[in-house]
Amino acid sequence: MKILLIQHLYFLNGIGGTEKICSTLANILSINGYEVEIATNENIKGSPVFPLHNSVKVTNIFDSTLEQKLEIPIYNYKGPNPLLWLKYKVRKKYSKWYNRRLRRRMGGEAKLYQYNLRKRAILWKDYIDKLKPDLIITMSISSLLEITYGNTLSIPIIDSVNGRPDYDYTNVLGGRKAYMVDLLTASFDQLNGVQILFDSYRDFLPSNFSGQCDVIANPVQQIDHKELVLHDRTKERYKIIHVGRLDTECKQQHVAISIFADLANKYQQWDLEFWGIGPDLDRLNIQIRELGLSERVFLRGFTEDPLLKMRDADIFIFPSKYEGFGLALAEAMSIGLPSIGFATCSGVNELIKHNQNGFLALDEREMTLYLEQLIIDSSLRSRLGVQSNVAMKEYSFENMARGWLNLVQAVIKNFRDEGEK
Repeated sequence: MKILLIQHLYFLNGIGGTEKICSTLANILSINGYEVEIATNENIKGSPVFPLHNSVKVTNIFDSTLEQKLEIPIYNYKGPNPLLWLKYKVRKKYSKWYNRRLRRRMGGEAKLYQYNLRKRAILWKDYIDKLKPDLIITMSISSLLEITYGNTLSIPIIDSVNGRPDYDYTNVLGGRKAYMVDLLTASFDQLNGVQILFDSYRDFLPSNFSGQCDVIANPVQQIDHKELVLHDRTKERYKIIHVGRLDTECKQQHVAISIFADLANKYQQWDLEFWGIGPDLDRLNIQIRELGLSERVFLRGFTEDPLLKMRDADIFIFPSKYEGFGLALAEAMSIGLPSIGFATCSGVNELIKHNQNGFLALDEREMTLYLEQLIIDSSLRSRLGVQSNVAMKEYSFENMARGWLNLVQAVIKNFRDEGEK
């Protein structure tokens, strides 16, 4: 039986949570006897970052001859060279003129978007018709829209929701136009099944979805209680750690730096360390310099082994504005780090149980108070760390594998039963 996983963008060379889950899921299905292929549509050269079973095939369907009427990106030059400033100023004016003209010629922004989307959907349909999979799993609603827009696919489809569902099809986080919201919402009509991360996320599915919905959490590496971080040891330097993409809109690392700045002078033995890469590296470096914390706050870059870095830390700080699951947080909890997050953050408020295995703060003031409590009390760190490890036991690889295999079998069976009626 053949299963096709689709992540239409960012799979090649991607180091994010979706890419990791896509590879993990492909391996689970392959090991359990399914013929598995992962497909993407990217104008890049690259390969999967996360390990794949040797029987899993990866296909990039990108076709450079496919017609796409694209707008010219707008670039704002911020350098000191006046000649380059003038050059990019002229280019920016031309780009805006060209884009306005293109949208007008195509009947508006929505029509332009749908024209390009339809062309890509036809490309996907040709590929799927040739492959003839028995089941399709899309790694996002955007991937689902890419393959179904204007198409009729007589194949059952499951969508893997790697965030809170409404983040995928609404404008709750900003940036989506109304026509995009309508198209993404309508795409739920094409689904036979959905995987969500927490039971509470059922409430965030659109009313037009009528398929099977199963709760299957992301897997967290399980750490034996004998290997947990030791909080009763005396050290020369203590460490607050954060792991995640450097993205202040979502991850809010700037908040962690600001909170640490309020406590840094009082607790001279403590440092703050970030592991991850992302678009806001420069912004965070500037903030660190302006606060005079270059010797206390460190941006370490990418790591292939975040658990190794966490093992050397004492507290995990995770001030995200929104999350789907918060895998880095879950890994920190599994290794026995007491953690702090915001009570309003989805995903985070599912993993952290306030005052049981960490702290959920209502605002930055509370987060500062909780961080100070953890700094001064090693026994509190130890108690919360042990409970964190226990709480992560339910998010095992085995539970994820069992959940997915059950969902796949149920959706295929239901689809066949419906076809026989």
